[in-house]
Amino acid sequence: MDSHEYCSATLNYIGGAQTVSIEVPINNARMKADLSWQKHGFQLLRHDSAVTDWDNRAGVTSVHYDEIATLAKSLTGCDAALVAGHISRNPEQVGVHEDYAPIQFVHSDFTDNYGQLVKERYLSADEESARALESEGLQAADVVRAKRMIILQLWRNVGAPEMDLPLAFCDAQTVPRSDIHAIHVPNYAGGDFAFDAFGVTPAPSSSPHSWYVFPSMRSNEVVAFRTYDSDMVASGEAYWTPHSAFQDPTVDANAPRRRSIELRATCLFF
Repeated sequence: MDSHEYCSATLNYIGGAQTVSIEVPINNARMKADLSWQKHGFQLLRHDSAVTDWDNRAGVTSVHYDEIATLAKSLTGCDAALVAGHISRNPEQVGVHEDYAPIQFVHSDFTDNYGQLVKERYLSADEESARALESEGLQAADVVRAKRMIILQLWRNVGAPEMDLPLAFCDAQTVPRSDIHAIHVPNYAGGDFAFDAFGVTPAPSSSPHSWYVFPSMRSNEVVAFRTYDSDMVASGEAYWTPHSAFQDPTVDANAPRRRSIELRATCLFF
């Protein structure tokens, strides 16, 4: 574990049918300059956006999706980046569906079969998928023929810098496959897209997981983190990036509730 510890906090791991609460040290990622999404699974970036109202869904769709596609292409070197949909996590959205609350258990979003699910989704030609394809000048068949697919997620705090439930990221190199386990998600937030995610079990004391947080994030910063890579699936490498919201013990108990936005770029290589 690094010497730049930010706090000690409780994270909820999976353990059978229950969650297991574990107290872990969380490092200040701002003190570790060499963190990269390619090696560790996540990376902080300066990224200015033309969006002025993060609660305006139409404005985010018309402006920010293209910004994120451009960013994903520059980060990965991919030939195309498809952005279809986003999730805002804030008190108002929690009122719409409880799944939009910050997720307080250790997980990584997708398992080995996600690439095939993405291909099937684009072949189904739903409205969001069709828009993403059109923005890149692609057809669904192009997604199917891609030689490599990376899912890069982009997370941004758009509320108060000191919030109640910031997001912590785990160094992928410290999480072996033996610590991750597939869990089925049949209908996230009431949708009709079923998929498998990874839940994470606690690490043995001899080989702890390394956790990081970027304190006081502003809206001109974004964390890019990898949750799927077809090449790494094939090679058996750790493409997962466990993460979890956590109660920050360094902020006041009455800190503002989190307001964040996350988008997913499907990066394709032909």
